[in-house]
Amino acid sequence: MKRLIRWTLNSLPRPLLQRLAGALVPLLGLLYLGRGVECPVCGAKRRRFLPYGYVRSRSNALCPRCLSLERHRLLWLYLRSRPELLADRPRLLHIAPEVSLRKRLRKFYREVPERYVTADLESPLAELHFDVQRIPLEERYAGAVICNHILEHVADDRRALRELYRILRPGGWGILLSPVDPARAETFEDDSITDPGERTRLFGQYDHRRVYGRDYVERLRSAGFEAEEIDFAASLGGDARRRFALTDDLIYLVRKPVDGRP
Repeated sequence: MKRLIRWTLNSLPRPLLQRLAGALVPLLGLLYLGRGVECPVCGAKRRRFLPYGYVRSRSNALCPRCLSLERHRLLWLYLRSRPELLADRPRLLHIAPEVSLRKRLRKFYREVPERYVTADLESPLAELHFDVQRIPLEERYAGAVICNHILEHVADDRRALRELYRILRPGGWGILLSPVDPARAETFEDDSITDPGERTRLFGQYDHRRVYGRDYVERLRSAGFEAEEIDFAASLGGDARRRFALTDDLIYLVRKPVDGRP
C-alpha cells in the first residue's frame, strides 16, 4: 500500500490526483475499518489511517473519508479551539484549499458564501487561479488567510509573503503552515539545484525549493507580520494525539498590525 500511494503521488499530475482521490481513497479505506483513530474534520473512525508520503511514507496519515492529513486535523482542532477567529465570518481567502478543510469551511460560511474565497495556481477545486507571488487582488482584500504548504514551492517566498501581507486588512490574521526542520537553525535553499531527484533528496520533495529551519517564524515577521509559533499538538495531550493521529507539526499564526503599513 505504501509503495502504491508513493508511486501515485510522484507520477500523476496534481490536478488529476485531486480528481481521482475523492473516488479511490474511500475504497482503499474499506481495508482499514475499525475504531483505533478518529478524524476530527469529518468524524470518520478507522482502525488506522492510510499511509502517505512522497519519499518516506508516514503510517497512519491520510483519512480515507475526507482526505485530511495530520496537519489538516491539527489545524481544524486549533480553529475549533479559537472560535473567535471566525466568529464574525471575516472574508477568508483559502489558498490551495485542502479538500477536507474546504468542505468544512464552506459549510461554516453557508450563510455568507461570498466571504469564503478559494484560490490556487491550477487546482480545479479553487474559484480563483493565480500565482501567490503576484496576487491580483486589492490591498486589504481579506480579513483572514489560510495558506498551507505553499511557500516551500515558490521561487520567491519573501515576495509571496509580502503579497499575503498586502491583501490582508489591518488586524486580520492568517495561518501559514510550512514543513519546518527543527534540526536546522537556518532555512536551506539553492536555486541552482533543478534536478527533480536531487531536489527530492535535499528538500524532501521534487517540487520543493527550500527546507525551512527554525528561522521560519522570523521570515514571517520580516514581511511585516506579527507571528506566533504554537505547539498546539502538545497542549492536547498524548491520548488526543494518538486518537487523532497527529504529529509534531506547529501552528504558525500571523496577524497584520492594526497600525501596520498598507
